[in-house]
Amino acid sequence: MRRLLLLLAAAILATTALTVPAHAAPDGTLSLAGATVKLGDPIKLTYSTPRPHAKNWAGLYTEPGNGPVNEQYVGASLKWAYTPSAAGEATLPTDGLEPGDYVVYLLAQDGYAWLAQPVRLKLVSAAPPHFVTSPFTLRNGRAGQPYAASVGGLVKGDTTGLTFAKKAGAAWIEVAADGRVTGTPAARGTAALTVEARNSAGQSTTAEISIRVRGSRQALVPRLNALSWNLWHGGSQVSGAREKQLRFLLDRDVDVVGMQETSGTSARELAESLGWDYYQAGADMGLISRYPITARGPLPSQSGLAGVYARVRIDERTGRELVLWTAHLGYTPYGPYDACFSGRSTGELLSRETEAGRTRQIQEIVAAMKDQLRAAKRSPVLLTGDFNAPSHLDYTPRAAPSHCGRQRVPWPTSTVPERAGLRDSYRVANPNPVAKPGATWSPVYKTFTGGYGYDDRAGAPEPQDRIDFVHYAGNLSVEASDAVVAGTPRAHPDHRDNEWTSDHAAVLTAFGIN
Repeated sequence: MRRLLLLLAAAILATTALTVPAHAAPDGTLSLAGATVKLGDPIKLTYSTPRPHAKNWAGLYTEPGNGPVNEQYVGASLKWAYTPSAAGEATLPTDGLEPGDYVVYLLAQDGYAWLAQPVRLKLVSAAPPHFVTSPFTLRNGRAGQPYAASVGGLVKGDTTGLTFAKKAGAAWIEVAADGRVTGTPAARGTAALTVEARNSAGQSTTAEISIRVRGSRQALVPRLNALSWNLWHGGSQVSGAREKQLRFLLDRDVDVVGMQETSGTSARELAESLGWDYYQAGADMGLISRYPITARGPLPSQSGLAGVYARVRIDERTGRELVLWTAHLGYTPYGPYDACFSGRSTGELLSRETEAGRTRQIQEIVAAMKDQLRAAKRSPVLLTGDFNAPSHLDYTPRAAPSHCGRQRVPWPTSTVPERAGLRDSYRVANPNPVAKPGATWSPVYKTFTGGYGYDDRAGAPEPQDRIDFVHYAGNLSVEASDAVVAGTPRAHPDHRDNEWTSDHAAVLTAFGIN
């Protein structure tokens, strides 16, 4: 929706950049006042170029990952400033960023051709070190089998020279200085662990951790928590987002996540902090998993699909896997606006779904899942995503007052998966759309801000709909499903300090694995 306008603008900018001739070699200079910068302080840079231009610019990107490494657009810069002179100075703010490794590029004419060699730096926090949450649970283990996990990325604040140590816990558990947790459990049960992290200044923090140990003949993962989460430009619209995102995932004991709006790096960064596996699928979509990912596909650049998947090994003893998809469908025109702000008929609403491309996109995704759905009894299939469209299961006569009087609208993005054998986990758990509407758009936008051809309706109540989903097929049972946020989100434009880092609610479904 409106949050995608920024991505669209970036894509247009990338296309425009291709018309700027690439230089044979960057012949300018770029230097920083220091290789380490404390969060809150500006990044001060000095530059020179024999090709000054009013639209030359400096951009800050995460390292490794999102920058124009091949002088082409990959993802949006985190911070930027114009550098129009032949030589001069500029500053980039660090507010809202996370500690970590970054790189600054000096780039030509609103494009991505290098004017100088990029320069790397590290952003560090002045706050004392602290675990993002405590207590929390790591991935399951099995009695008699080697175990491995990590807590090395779960400390924020000043992590200079950070080392980890075991303070207390089950005898079989060992904790390495880099935060790796290993050992071989002897018997099933829940193992407790206390870990201390200490930085080079002598500041320390501890966390209480649990590990569920399954028996030698038990299923490794009898219960799976699956999440669909639109990150809202990676969380960049909310301060301190990465720590808040990690805290949410650990507090909710999530196992697998289908993400949208990852800004090209969020799946990798979150997974690396958690010690999980991931598939960072281009600039938009991503998948992360507490358990090993054994295959990834298709490549977005090759398929053109609005969805990607990963195979997740949920039991190493039996080799059992599940298939996890995430999808992000077109955002305009938007059906609930058409339903609430115009007198369009149901037929016109469906025609507009075709115009938006969503009908074709969901048909193509379901077609690509065909073989996986046939094998779903052996390997369950999940389809998560931001579909940017409601469900026909919500548009009932009794729920019509919540949808501007509309009812019995067969939205293709929900009817197509249903016909293919996928079930909507939220409506399985909560069959009454009046008692449990489950709206995911939007906990932040409560008033329509205009656009989409309805500028005259700016200031009207924002239609609240369920447009994010966790569908499933195979031998799974839905134990619970909820539209979830953290804390009590404040509405736009007062959202910057929210504990919740998205403009969507996420969908969290607990599955029993049969």
